[in-house]
Amino acid sequence: MVDTAVEFEAHRARLFGIAYRMLGSASEAEDLVQEAYLRWERADRHAVAAPGAWLAKVVTNLSLNELASARMRREQYVGPWLPEPVLTSANGAVGAVAGAGGAGARTASPPLGPLETVEQRDSVSFALLVLLERLTAPERAVFVLREAFDYPHREIAELLETSEANSRQLHRRARKAIGRDTPAARTGATGTTEADGTTDTTGATAAVGGTGVGAPVRQRWTGLVETFVAAAREGDLRRLERLLTEDVVSYADGGGRISTARRPILGRAKVARYLAGGLARFAAAAVLVPCEVNGGPALLALAEGGLLGVVTLEVAEERIAALRICVSPDKIAFAARQFAAYSPS
Repeated sequence: MVDTAVEFEAHRARLFGIAYRMLGSASEAEDLVQEAYLRWERADRHAVAAPGAWLAKVVTNLSLNELASARMRREQYVGPWLPEPVLTSANGAVGAVAGAGGAGARTASPPLGPLETVEQRDSVSFALLVLLERLTAPERAVFVLREAFDYPHREIAELLETSEANSRQLHRRARKAIGRDTPAARTGATGTTEADGTTDTTGATAAVGGTGVGAPVRQRWTGLVETFVAAAREGDLRRLERLLTEDVVSYADGGGRISTARRPILGRAKVARYLAGGLARFAAAAVLVPCEVNGGPALLALAEGGLLGVVTLEVAEERIAALRICVSPDKIAFAARQFAAYSPS
């Protein structure tokens, strides 16, 4: 018989990925995966025909139960609520960033699983995770399992103990609620419509929301982010404005513990002034390092070897369309542990 822990570890990344997409919280996802392991240890594995499906069902149900209390907490949240950032990389970039200050950079396996396609990256983007807050718990579960993990509706129905027809209906309602009932505009995208009305756009080269794929897109991220950092550090308003879309929006999550803007800031001129002031002061006390977070371009604010904040950037048409600034100590704790683990000793 396969060792209990070994069998579980083979499924850990997928289980964490399901829980994180369901909750938008890496710390809560960790707790649910640990609870799933405890249940796995106690289970009669002779009666478990498909361990992967059994564990996916456990984590999905735990996530559904957690969503109710999580939403109550978010109704009382101070300022904009943002998901917890997760450092991601399919090519060792996280390790390279962590070791930027010297030799000994380490690579790290992405905790959210492979992010090699537009759909995989989009499924963990901050933009989408915020939109998923609009869904009911069953709608979110079906959307995550179908869109992020490509579960067929037959298997989703078994996991959620519902009918296949209801799974399809929940999926359609979820896509409509977040504006995905029609194919999203993509640069260079080609799509084919499936029987359930979803669109396969695997051939896309870049996605709305800045998730993008491939080396060319990532190289454009790097140039844009580096220019952005320089302009913000220097307080160059004109240069900053040229890097922003006209309807750019900035969100900041301090969790009520760190002083941040309590409301979103809208418009190129206002956001540029906000960044030239606030981000410039922030940059004076920290090193801003480009990195990949939640499958997209981001900045890590580092000081004294620790993580002070994470800024994710949503890119559209070679400009920044949205910024999500997370400085809440609770929210960045998971990313801080990732960074510490990948940093040279």
